[in-house]
Amino acid sequence: MTSEVQAPTHDRTGVPPHSPARVAAAITALALGGFVIGTTEFVTMGLLPDIATGVGATIPEAGHVITAYAAGVVVGAPLIVSLGARLPRRGLALGLVLALAFGNVLTALAPSYGSLIAARFVAGLPHGAYFGVASLIATSLVTRDKRGRAVSSVMLGLAVAQVAGVPASTWLGQTLGWRSAYWAVVALAVVTAVGLATVVPASGRDRTASVRRELGALRRPQVWLTVGIGTVGFGGMFAVYSYVAPTITEVTGLGRGAIPWILFTFGLGSIVGTTLGGRLGDRWLFGSLVGAMVTIGGFLALFVGAAHHPVSAVVVLFLISVNASVLAVLLQLRLMLVAGDAEMLGAALNHSALNIANGLGAWLGGLVIAAGLGYTAPAGVGVVLAAAGLLVLVVSATLERRDHLRVSLSH
Repeated sequence: MTSEVQAPTHDRTGVPPHSPARVAAAITALALGGFVIGTTEFVTMGLLPDIATGVGATIPEAGHVITAYAAGVVVGAPLIVSLGARLPRRGLALGLVLALAFGNVLTALAPSYGSLIAARFVAGLPHGAYFGVASLIATSLVTRDKRGRAVSSVMLGLAVAQVAGVPASTWLGQTLGWRSAYWAVVALAVVTAVGLATVVPASGRDRTASVRRELGALRRPQVWLTVGIGTVGFGGMFAVYSYVAPTITEVTGLGRGAIPWILFTFGLGSIVGTTLGGRLGDRWLFGSLVGAMVTIGGFLALFVGAAHHPVSAVVVLFLISVNASVLAVLLQLRLMLVAGDAEMLGAALNHSALNIANGLGAWLGGLVIAAGLGYTAPAGVGVVLAAAGLLVLVVSATLERRDHLRVSLSH
């Protein structure tokens, strides 16, 4: 009979029991899952006109397809992680990738606008939960001083998707029809599932896990504060990114042909920032989080003026992307820390927060543009959101310091 006790991931020396090559292969397979998720999440934006035509909807109506996916992420992350807490981690990750494939099959086969909305909601459900369990698997394979780099390596798949997966699948969808892009995602998900089953070490069940324990993390004020930092503070980046195309053409004065290169540059910044975020998290998590929040606010403020000149616009957008990606990794590590025994839920909640930030930033950015303030106004909104995120971070630090002082005095 198989034991239900969590299999040990480190020996007494703290060194992972697997070879460096096995660890690298396992983390690569986990990152490939992130690549698949990033591709299916963002390719919809590139194919929006094709999708609208294909299902007989207007482009604004087709935009709700993106919202449906984000809603799936927000709902699925805490729900799936809590219900699957006692499952073997590799098995849970494998099941989530197959669920992602299923959601994309439904997307590719959707005969109408309504069924497409439902299909994208289903496709979004595994998103946050996958990053939760994948982050936990990755950190279990390395020593404690490399946990940040392990998490950032998994999240690197999202960044690489923006540079390679999204452009390639967008081209495929434009050439062979928008449904072909989602069939490509299905194929990639199947390859990922094979990789997970082959190279990720098996783990036992955590007998102590339960829905109550996982959701118990939601009683921790620091969890909610960190979610708030991500929801508000990260919204500034999305306020700018959501309207980057019209900003580049209407304000910077570049042609439509420059937009793919701008997005490519933004993706490169995401790769740099994701890699850097893991290293900063290993060295000084909270201080780096403060620094990232301050600098992203500063670069968003710079973009108001920089957007009027091609070179400065590209440079500042790159730096915004770097800082936003650093922030995403640091928030994930912070949530895993403050969630206590519910690390997997903490990691998953980060993606719920970022998807809410996506909607918040795009909505607020749209409001200021509609008010006639121009396409640089969303950057101003971003500065305000970054400042609000920093304020929540200060509250978090104050409460944490008070709690530490109380504990020390009680001893």
